Amino acid sequence: MKSSIHEIRRRLLTLLLRVFLAVIILLLVFFLTATGYVLAYQPDFAQIRFPFISTLEGYYVGHGNWDGVESVLTFDRFIPIENSLLLDKDQRVVLDHGSDSTSQIGSRYATSPHDVQFILRANGKTIGVLVVTDMSVSRRLGFAVSILAPVGMVSTFLAIFMTLIAILLVRRYVNPLADVIYAARAVADGKLDTRIPTEGPQDLRSLSESFNEMASSLERNDRERRDMLADIAHELRTPLSVIRGRLEGIVDGVYPDNGAPVSTALEQTYLMQRLVDDLRVLTLAESRQLHFESKPVDLGNLSQHVIDLFQAEAKEKNISLALNRLSENLIVNADAQRTEQVIANLVGNALRYVPENGKVWIDISSAEKSVTLSVNDNGAGIPEEDLPFIFERFWRKEKSRSRHTGGTGLGLAITRQLVEAQGGTISARNLSAGGLQVSVRMDSK
Repeated sequence: MKSSIHEIRRRLLTLLLRVFLAVIILLLVFFLTATGYVLAYQPDFAQIRFPFISTLEGYYVGHGNWDGVESVLTFDRFIPIENSLLLDKDQRVVLDHGSDSTSQIGSRYATSPHDVQFILRANGKTIGVLVVTDMSVSRRLGFAVSILAPVGMVSTFLAIFMTLIAILLVRRYVNPLADVIYAARAVADGKLDTRIPTEGPQDLRSLSESFNEMASSLERNDRERRDMLADIAHELRTPLSVIRGRLEGIVDGVYPDNGAPVSTALEQTYLMQRLVDDLRVLTLAESRQLHFESKPVDLGNLSQHVIDLFQAEAKEKNISLALNRLSENLIVNADAQRTEQVIANLVGNALRYVPENGKVWIDISSAEKSVTLSVNDNGAGIPEEDLPFIFERFWRKEKSRSRHTGGTGLGLAITRQLVEAQGGTISARNLSAGGLQVSVRMDSK
C-alpha cells in the first residue's frame, strides 16, 4: 500500500512518541510501586528519612526547644493521619494529635510495640520522638501518597517538558528516516531516479548518502542493461539480415548454392559467434565467475608472444610493431591465458584503428610493487570527452571506430573486466604527440 511522505512521517512520529511515553509511564509506575511497597510493608518504616523529620529537627536546632512548634508544623500536610504525638527527649508529650479527646501534653508517654517511632536527632543527640500510634496498611499507603505527591507533580511536569523536547528531537530523526522509507518504496516501484536530501544526524546522513549511491548504481545498471539489450539487438540485426538475404537468394535461385554468397553468409555467422562468445566472457567476468589461475607470469615474454602473433597483420598494413622492456623484473601474479588475452585485445584494437604506415609499440616498466604495461599507437586518438567511455560495452566513435573494422565493440570492455578481476587497473589517455595510450597496472610478484 502506497503512502505519502506526510503519512509516513506522522506514523513514525506517533510510534516513537508512544514508545517514549510508555517508557516514562512504566518508570513512574515502577518508582511509585516500589516506594509504596517500602512504605507499606517494610518493618524498618521508621528509619526512612521523610521531609517532616528534617523540618522538626531544623526547628529544634533553630529554637533550642520545642516551644511553639505547633505554629510551624502542620501535621495534616505532612502526615495524613491523626494519631501522632511529639515527645521531647524525656518522653514527655509536646504536641498531641491523637484521636482521644483528652490531651496528653506534658505527661510522659509509654510507647507500645504497635507504635511507629521516628527518632529526632541533632548534633548526634536524641532531641525527641515522633510517635504514630496507628499505622495500618491503608494508612501507610495514604502516608506514601502524601509524601510522593510532590514527587508526582514534579515528575508530571518533567514528563511534559521532556515530551516537548522529545518531539523536537524526534522530528530531527523522523523526517530523514521517513524520506528514506518513502524513497525506498519509490525505487521499489521502478522510480530509480529518486534521491533524498542528506540531513539530520551523522548516521542518518550516512544512510541517506548510501541510499543515493545505491539508487544511482541501480539506475546506472538499469540503463546499461537496456542499452546492452538494444546494442545486442543492433549488432545481431546486420549479420542476421545478411545471412537471411543470402539464404533466401539461394532458395529463390537468385544466388548459386556455392561461392561468394555462401562465403558471405559464413563470415556473418563467424561474426555472430564471436559476438556471442565475447558476450559470454564479458558476462562471466562481470559476475566474477571466470576461473583464474594466478601464478608468476613474465609480462615481457607474454607481450613478445602477442607481437609475434600480430606481426603478419602489422606487416600487411605496413604498421611498425615493437616491444620496449624498460625494466628488468616484469613478473606479476596473474593468469597467463587471461593476461595474454588482455594484451592481444589491446594490440588488436590499436592495429585496427591505426592507419597504414603507422606505429604500435608496447612499453613495460616495473615499480616497487607493480608492473605497468602500456600499448601505444600514433593514430588519431580519442576525443578527451570520450575517453571515460571507451571501456563500456559496444562503445564506438563514428568514423574512427566504425563497424567495418570488424570489432564487436566488446574488446575493451572485456579487457577491463579481465584486468580488474585480477586486482589490476586499466586507464587510457591521449599522447601529446598524437595517438592513444592504454595502460594496465598489475601487482608484481
